[in-house]
Amino acid sequence: MSGPPLVSTALDRSLGGWGRRVRASWASWWHVLLLGAQVMVLALAPSSYAQGAQRSAVLQQIYRASTPLMPGFLTLSALLSLVLIRIVVATAYSYGLSQYALEVLVRTLVLEIIPLYAAMFVALRHTMPEAQRIRRRLSQQHRSGVQHEQQTLLRTELLPRALGGIFSVLLLAAVSCVIALVLTYFNVYGFSHWALPAYTLAVGQVFKPAVVLIFSLKTLFFSLSVAIVPLAASARRDEAGGFGRLSDISEFARLLSVLLLVEVTSLLGNYY
Repeated sequence: MSGPPLVSTALDRSLGGWGRRVRASWASWWHVLLLGAQVMVLALAPSSYAQGAQRSAVLQQIYRASTPLMPGFLTLSALLSLVLIRIVVATAYSYGLSQYALEVLVRTLVLEIIPLYAAMFVALRHTMPEAQRIRRRLSQQHRSGVQHEQQTLLRTELLPRALGGIFSVLLLAAVSCVIALVLTYFNVYGFSHWALPAYTLAVGQVFKPAVVLIFSLKTLFFSLSVAIVPLAASARRDEAGGFGRLSDISEFARLLSVLLLVEVTSLLGNYY
């Protein structure tokens, strides 16, 4: 006689738990979108960071987000590019498809791999550690009774770090793409300048206006995702109203889902 009520109670608990998880997920995504919109508005208004202490904070974050990362990233990027170039060139020659090797390299390496790699590198080495640092500071201040207004926190802490992350992704992706193109030329044509006009023409045929537009938008959205998603999580209060520790795996999965969404959208725009 007690079976059906027990089943109903378990079902209610399961549905209630699922509903709470859905509401929490929706609230966290809404917080990311809201903070991203606020950062974009402030970033498009130079008066909010063009002078005084705010300008110094932005310049400091730009330096911290890009300069220490450049040597390691460019070295790894050059090695990765060199390996992929040799694999593609050797495979194309072995199958008698050498005329397609250059286009394949530019489309896969420059258009797809390097921007995604730059975004993930900046996320793992800068924006996610900075988000954890802000989270710990907010947690300590909350326990001490110190409260920050949302706009003050946004302008003094989140905006400089977001601009630094955006600049870092764009800079590293641009420099790495140039290095990849130079390495591609040397591997395909050797250390000679005679093929430079043909190489420039071949690369230019790949970078059509639509492709350039999609590539630029993709890299921009990669940088925005890397800069905003981790920082938004760091400033979000938990269910108790404080700033408890967040799961690094969950936050990385959230960021990765956004990056994959941008990548899939760009692939649809380029090839469909």
